[in-house]
Amino acid sequence: MRRRVFALLVTLTCLLLASTAWSQKLEIAKKTLPNGLEVIVLPSSTVPIATIEICVKNGAFTEPPEFNGLSHLYEHMFFKGNAVIPNQEAYLRRMRQLGIVFNGTTSTERVNYYFTLPSDNLEAGLEFMKDAITTPKFEQQEFEREKKVVLGEVDRNESSPYYWFGQEMKKRIWFAHPTRKDPLGDRNSIETATIKKMETMKEIYYVPNNAALVVSGDVRPENVFSLVETIFKSWKRGKDPFEVKPVPPHPNLRDKSYFILNKEVQVPYVSFMWHGPRVLEDPRATHAADVLSYIISQPTSKFQKNLVESGLTLGAGISYYTQRHTGPISYSAQVPPEKLQEAIPALLREVEKLADPEYFTDEQLESAKTILAIQDLYGREEMSSFAHTVSFWWAVAGLSYYENYVDDLKSITRADIARYVKNYVINKPYVMGVMMTKDAQTSANFSEEVMKNLAETATSTDGME
Repeated sequence: MRRRVFALLVTLTCLLLASTAWSQKLEIAKKTLPNGLEVIVLPSSTVPIATIEICVKNGAFTEPPEFNGLSHLYEHMFFKGNAVIPNQEAYLRRMRQLGIVFNGTTSTERVNYYFTLPSDNLEAGLEFMKDAITTPKFEQQEFEREKKVVLGEVDRNESSPYYWFGQEMKKRIWFAHPTRKDPLGDRNSIETATIKKMETMKEIYYVPNNAALVVSGDVRPENVFSLVETIFKSWKRGKDPFEVKPVPPHPNLRDKSYFILNKEVQVPYVSFMWHGPRVLEDPRATHAADVLSYIISQPTSKFQKNLVESGLTLGAGISYYTQRHTGPISYSAQVPPEKLQEAIPALLREVEKLADPEYFTDEQLESAKTILAIQDLYGREEMSSFAHTVSFWWAVAGLSYYENYVDDLKSITRADIARYVKNYVINKPYVMGVMMTKDAQTSANFSEEVMKNLAETATSTDGME
């Protein structure tokens, strides 16, 4: 029954994709101003709403240890007073006047800020955005208040055992520059942050030639370009941030690494992590990663049948995070403690099968590409969130990567998937961690030495079942 339902879903999805093939190409207008600001317009007249989003190539990847978390702190200071708006109270009052819903996010390779508002208020919203991005005030009292807010986020994260597990993984996988993969930030760096550091960050990264302005919704591109050219022309071009502060390339992992973290979790959590592709150097591998991750996530896949349906694990999956500066490949599973010693070699043997051309069917390959394309098309339906998607890809991979995403997905072959797995996973150094309670570790007679021996025994079998 499950196979028939899956086949029906694939058939319906293929028909839907065929009927909407005209919409796979983005309706997008773009222009670069003389000061270097890239303007991207995503028009849709469905509802009289517009989103104004500005993003900069900033975030954890720009942060040495003394600046760790300060991109995130800067994001919090954005929604405060500036040269035109005297304080946060006036800032919020002006937002209410314009009908703005707002937010911002900080990730590894992008910081973005956005206002969604009635499209009739587009010009005033652009003026408001320009003042916020170009003339932040960094008032001391507000700065100290926001440091406490960010530290509160750190507190909440530290209350989760998975945060500490992730930190240990990051420390090992990004051994040379762990802070450049940690957008939340270090408690001490945040506590000791100064306004001078905020001003340094603004001077280096908050320049128009390191930014994109995305406007989506009920707007006309020619009108947006005209308004932006007038409103943002006073924003002065700066030096190339990555000539001023080059981002050091992360060295390759040298060896495999193993650890056990004792935390209060109901079921042991097993995780492997590898260095994956850099999107600008190997974009085809990033598409292959997306297709493979989708295939093995499906209940009908050999991966799920061998690891989950068999009862060996309670859940398992592999993911890749697309990044300009070495994206991580993560492989995780929840494993009952009594099955750890059986599951670990099985998990590694399953990875070695991923390059086998018989590991998935033609139907599974084609349906994965089709459904991923459909998901991308659905993601364009809500124009406010679509602006976030476009700004992310602009910052991480370049806009052309996203513009060609669906076509590039469709061209992925078994050989591409095999190359991805062989180049980045099979027989490559990794970090392996297991999080479990001390009692579970004792009852399972489990140790780092046992874990290492199990893993090395599994890989020495060369993937044979």
